[in-house]
Amino acid sequence: MNENRDIPTLPALDAATAAYVRLHRDDDVERLALSPGEARGVDLRLALQEIEGRQRLGRKVPSWAAVEGLRLPPRLSLEQCSGEAAALYKARLARRLLPRGGSMTDLTGGLGVDFAAQARLFDRCTYVEHNAGLCALARHNLPLLGLERARVVCAEAGDYLAAMEPVDWLFLDPARRDEAGRKTVLLADCRPDVTELAPLLLEKAGHVLVKLSPMLDAADAVRRLPAVAEVHVVAHGGECKELLLLLSRGHEGEPRVTCADGERLFSFAPAEEQAARPALAPTLRRYLYEPGAALLKAGALKLTAVRFGLEKLHPNSHLYTSDGFVSDFPGRTFLVEGVYGFSKKELRRFAAHCPQANLTLRNFPGSTADLRRRLRLKEGGDRYCFATTLADGARVLVVGRKAGS
Repeated sequence: MNENRDIPTLPALDAATAAYVRLHRDDDVERLALSPGEARGVDLRLALQEIEGRQRLGRKVPSWAAVEGLRLPPRLSLEQCSGEAAALYKARLARRLLPRGGSMTDLTGGLGVDFAAQARLFDRCTYVEHNAGLCALARHNLPLLGLERARVVCAEAGDYLAAMEPVDWLFLDPARRDEAGRKTVLLADCRPDVTELAPLLLEKAGHVLVKLSPMLDAADAVRRLPAVAEVHVVAHGGECKELLLLLSRGHEGEPRVTCADGERLFSFAPAEEQAARPALAPTLRRYLYEPGAALLKAGALKLTAVRFGLEKLHPNSHLYTSDGFVSDFPGRTFLVEGVYGFSKKELRRFAAHCPQANLTLRNFPGSTADLRRRLRLKEGGDRYCFATTLADGARVLVVGRKAGS
């Protein structure tokens, strides 16, 4: 690994601090902080940072947490880094597009989770990061992760990009916080500004992968950036985690969109969604389907029904139904137990059958909290209730349990 004079030497953990970390690695950090008397001779601030970091890493990047000797950053860097599944997804994109070997550069290295996953595919890999402390951590950690040949550079992304030699693959994850630490979601507010760097990025690499906030408007980002060949909406645990844009030199036309949630992938062209004409359900069938977070973010709401042979409850409800069970639906599936209107009689039936449920509103006026109070519905349990609108305009409550539960 190349040395860099701008990178400070990472201070070693003294023997007492290292022993304290090993002894308390699974203990509650807040309790340890309130018991400084047990830590005589220990750099307690550094020890707690290491303990908390390893615990967070164990949940987010399990393969790293198993490596002895890794050093961990303050909490913010751990909160901002990719989870292991998301990092491996990016590596699969690189593997699909490029043969093994070649060169790559990560212009915003951070903790290095994304870099480490992608760098294993390349013969030459460079980690670039403007924060000298994170560079010191990378220089220490990357060899322990089997990336002894990785080059670590402490520099601003734009400055390094202007001077670097061309590579096969570029990755960057622009910072999504302003100088005051507030989160930003506009593309132009991220740093570095990809809209300004895009021509140079495509000059330096044939493929550029950009990680953006899942809160960002993907269609707006595609309009503002050149040569966007693919859009990937990555979800995990029912929540959108990342929005990835792949810029490919020379690409023209609309990008292909892929929704990824675990092993489930749903790919489409925007024109397919525009052309889709799903059937509307005259009534609820045996099963109710709720699209996953990635599908909702990507806007694949008509095509989903067509692809899986489902009927849509209403053009704007984004819920589907069928008599047959669709096992590979990219979202949640419920076995329908009852459908109730809002007359006094129907609401009495609903209350008798469903005193407790997880309530969701889809194409229905008001708020979840207000409707829960109106229904006197307890929260939780294994039942799910959807307040929604049917194709004929009727507003109903659909009650069910997760299919297979």
